[in-house]
Amino acid sequence: MKRIRVGIFGLLAAAAILPLACATTTFQSTWRSPTARPLRLAGRKVAAVFVHNDPAMRRRAEDAMAREISARGAQGVPAYTFLSDAEIQDRDAAKTKAEQLGFSGAVVMRIVGSETQLTYEPGVWARPYYHHFWGGYWGWGWGAVYAPAYLRADKIVKVETLVYSLEQDQLVWAGVSRTFNPSEIEGFISELSAAVSKEMAKEGLFGAGQPAVGG
Repeated sequence: MKRIRVGIFGLLAAAAILPLACATTTFQSTWRSPTARPLRLAGRKVAAVFVHNDPAMRRRAEDAMAREISARGAQGVPAYTFLSDAEIQDRDAAKTKAEQLGFSGAVVMRIVGSETQLTYEPGVWARPYYHHFWGGYWGWGWGAVYAPAYLRADKIVKVETLVYSLEQDQLVWAGVSRTFNPSEIEGFISELSAAVSKEMAKEGLFGAGQPAVGG
């Protein structure tokens, strides 16, 4: 979150400014399959898939996802390393390759929306000058016409995350997250991965003694 100092005539201009700040991820909704068994993916291959039309962005995101998956005990593999841009949109070709390469799971992320949230914060009126009209504000106010205010601009990015067990042949967990003010894609994926792992752990989706794989 970034605070932008503006005057009365600066509000519209400030509305166009997107801040750089620490991201904060929360979940708008989550779902756990009632039939899913705890995942046991330590040391096994898990595909990292980032659904995006920009191949360069997809590669960066999948590299970051694979690192996060590997850091949690599985063997994260970026989908672009074994599926071409054409193959990744071909369900049968992708399924055949994943089975041939022995993948046990897949984590899929897709941006589903973004917005800018603007919050105007006026100045504080709890000053001594404001307590009385004639003997306080009237004299002070005319001598201090300009009073600063703040317009807070938050960039919100919504991401759909799906965790599949290919061994169980089902979607085991899904969530839609809201991240405020994400910066570079790598940091964004890292924070989101930690949040996903935490939610999945709450749902008991990691077997006893297993690291928090997923996301």
